[in-house]
Amino acid sequence: MNLPDPGDLTPHLPVLYQEVLQALQPADKHHFIDATLGAGGHTWGILAASDPTGEVLGLDIDPQALAIASQRLSVYSQRAHLVQASYTTLLDQLQAVGWQSVDGIVIDLGVSSMQIDTPERGFSFLANGPLDMRFSPAQSTTAADLVNQLSEQDLAEIIWKYGEERHSRRIARAIISNRPFSTTAQLAELIAKASRGQRDRIHPATRTFQALRIAVNQELQALEEFLPLALQALNHGGRLAVISFHSLEDRIVKHYLRRESQDCICPPEQLICNCGHKAQIRLITRHPITAGEKEIEQNPRARSARLRVAEKI
Repeated sequence: MNLPDPGDLTPHLPVLYQEVLQALQPADKHHFIDATLGAGGHTWGILAASDPTGEVLGLDIDPQALAIASQRLSVYSQRAHLVQASYTTLLDQLQAVGWQSVDGIVIDLGVSSMQIDTPERGFSFLANGPLDMRFSPAQSTTAADLVNQLSEQDLAEIIWKYGEERHSRRIARAIISNRPFSTTAQLAELIAKASRGQRDRIHPATRTFQALRIAVNQELQALEEFLPLALQALNHGGRLAVISFHSLEDRIVKHYLRRESQDCICPPEQLICNCGHKAQIRLITRHPITAGEKEIEQNPRARSARLRVAEKI
């Protein structure tokens, strides 16, 4: 399946574009959900492939993303239902649009290129901006709130748990000793000094910034809440496509899909099954799909992308 490349239509290249479309198999008269609409790249492809009557419900909590997607998808305005909402409210949004279920769902986790490339959003240390990191301005807690208010122990735990940063305690101690912080540059500079001697290929602040972003937006909790809702929303034969970008997300997706593809989830040492669990899905991808060299060259963000696909039975 080769569909129009939306790269010239949006400021954000959708990761694993062709692979997602091949996984979802869009068709006429089908309904789909893009749980993380972004600039509308994946939705564009789904609508093009399901012409003339396929429809997409696109969700995003970022008003900036919704504004861009609305403009880019205006040609499909009758078939694209765009809503500012979290994917954790998926079933409510489904009911609001008058659908009982859908034939496919895609969710592209994490932060988008356009968010990273907007300094005033505070996601990146590569350009100075306010220490924000919220996906939606309606959220109350910012990254500045966390670094300036949490205890050293709580801050170290967040940096270790969500960033897998081995210098988490040292970085937390340095933050406590030098706060308050208001900009990304201030924090990144402090982390670089606190991580003296660290010889990773990535910037010393990368893991800490990831951890703060995940904590601010409660990303892992939202993902755990979303997965069972997605299966509930799918028609029999409908497919779920999940793109993750780091091991924490991918581990949650892998374990959940593996669990729901099995009839029995009793411990291996238990000889007689009494769990009563029944498989809801079959795995389409036993191992995650990754981007090819050409896509990575065009979009370096795709290097860490992992796509897992399952079909409801």
